[in-house]
Amino acid sequence: MSFDDTAFLRDEILRLKEHRRAIILSHNYQREEIQEIADFVGDSLELSRTAATIECDIILFAGVTFMAESAAILSPDKMVFTTEMDALCPMADMIRVNSPRSPIKKFPGFENPPNFIFPRDFTLKEIKKKYPGVPVVAYVNTTADVKAESNICCTSANVVKVVDSLPDEKVICIPDKNLSLWAAKNTKKKVIAWDGFCHVHERASMSDVKKTRAEHPYALFMAHPECRLEILEIADHVTSTSGMLRFAKTSPAKEFIVGTEIGLLHRLRKENPDKVFYPLREDMVCPEMKKTTLKSLLRALKEDTYLIKLPDEIRIPAKKALDRMLEIL
Repeated sequence: MSFDDTAFLRDEILRLKEHRRAIILSHNYQREEIQEIADFVGDSLELSRTAATIECDIILFAGVTFMAESAAILSPDKMVFTTEMDALCPMADMIRVNSPRSPIKKFPGFENPPNFIFPRDFTLKEIKKKYPGVPVVAYVNTTADVKAESNICCTSANVVKVVDSLPDEKVICIPDKNLSLWAAKNTKKKVIAWDGFCHVHERASMSDVKKTRAEHPYALFMAHPECRLEILEIADHVTSTSGMLRFAKTSPAKEFIVGTEIGLLHRLRKENPDKVFYPLREDMVCPEMKKTTLKSLLRALKEDTYLIKLPDEIRIPAKKALDRMLEIL
C-alpha cells in the first residue's frame, strides 16, 4: 500500500468516525497503523470499560472477537463491531460450555496433562459436574457464553486477587494453564486448571530467555503470566501488558526484554523514547491480531461489519461475572 493510499484510508476513517459518532479501540497487539489511528489503545478489559464511559453510538474494536463481546456486554446500548469476524483467539477457542472444541494440533501443548489440568476434550459443564459447587474463575480471554457459565472473571493482572477473594478452598481456573499455574504458585488455594494456552506465549522457552539475557545483560526481563511457569519464576517482573507499560515507564532501567506479543513494542518505544526494548523472540506474533488493517476499519464504518449482538441470556450472566471481579478491584 502506497503512502497516498494509507493517507486516503486514514482520512476516510476519521471522517466517517466523526460522522457516525464512533470510537476506535485498539488492543496493544494490533498493527502500528491501527494503534496510531485508534482513540484508545490498551488491553481488552481496560478498553471495554473505557468505552462504556464514552458518549458515542458505535464502538469499533480492533482485536479478536471475544474482546468485542466484552465491549458489547458492558455497553448494551451501543453498536459494537469487531473489525474482522474471523479474527479469533485460539486459547479462547479451546473451551466450550457444552460441546468440546475440535482438537487443536497446530500449536504445542501438553500431550498428557497432569491430573489437576483438564484436557481439552472436556466441556465446562463436565468440569462443573465433576466439582459441584466449586466456583469457576474465567479469564477475560474467553467467549461470552463461557463467561456466562462462570462465577467470576479475572485478568492476567488480578487473577491471584480474584482467587483469594473467594471463600472456597478450591477453585476452577479457565482456560489458560500457565496463568492458572501462576495463580496456584501465589495462593494457598487448590487451583484446578484447564489445558488451554496462548500459542504466542507458550512457544517461549528457557533457552530463549538465556539467549536473550546473554545478548542484553543489562536488560530487565518482563514476562506475561501466559508464559510457562519456569519462565515466570526467573523473570524480573511478571505482569500484564498494561503492567509492562507502567513498569517500563517508572523503572530506572534503560533496557528491557519483552516477553509478550511484539505489538506491544510499538507503544513501549513510543512512550519511552529514551529506553530500549528487545523482543524475547522475534516470532512472538499473533496472526489473528494482525488480521485487522485500515481497510478493515473503513469497511466496518461503511458497511456495519461485523456487529456483535449478544442475547440477554448470555449477556446478563456474563456481565455479572465481570461485575463481581470489578467489585473487588
